[in-house]
Amino acid sequence: MQVLPTTPSALVAHLVDLAAAAPGRRRVLVDGAAALEPTALADALVVPLRAAGRAVVRVHADDFLRPASVRYEHGRQDPDAYLEDRLDVGGLAREVLDPFAVDGTYLPSLWDARRDRATRAARTRAPEGAVLVVDGELLLGRWFDVDLTVHLTVRPATLARRLGDERAWLLPAFARYDQEVAPQDVADVVVRLDDPRRPALVVR
Repeated sequence: MQVLPTTPSALVAHLVDLAAAAPGRRRVLVDGAAALEPTALADALVVPLRAAGRAVVRVHADDFLRPASVRYEHGRQDPDAYLEDRLDVGGLAREVLDPFAVDGTYLPSLWDARRDRATRAARTRAPEGAVLVVDGELLLGRWFDVDLTVHLTVRPATLARRLGDERAWLLPAFARYDQEVAPQDVADVVVRLDDPRRPALVVR
């Protein structure tokens, strides 16, 4: 295994090249703890992908959470529930990832977690050649059918520091994820972000 230092701009360019490497519609997952800002990295892909001639669809996994009655059945700070019960895995696959590959249709959102009710969003169709970029936490190991997976990682001590005391209860969830899913082994691209200004690519 090699760790190759890079820069934020070079990282984005590398991911854009990979995402746009093949014709047709493409599906990209950017996975990482929210403290590592996977949303920001996913957003950074939009403009250069469009500059490369690809339409871009952005979807947030947090818009496909399960109802609060399911997510919080064992309390609001249960790490096992956060890992197992938070995301509507079937909904994200059924409403976004699978149909997008068939005919470009997708549902932009399914559940408003803040209001705890369905968003009632309308289905949309992306053009041929569009790239779907989905960001979120704990996305790998879900049997999602996608074309490119990116995993953001840091040392456990770094994650603990970035989560802080209020979110330290999440640490066991991410520890289980690392142990059971091994995202650094299954992702197509692994990015170390212990220093966000100096990311590094893990090459196996």
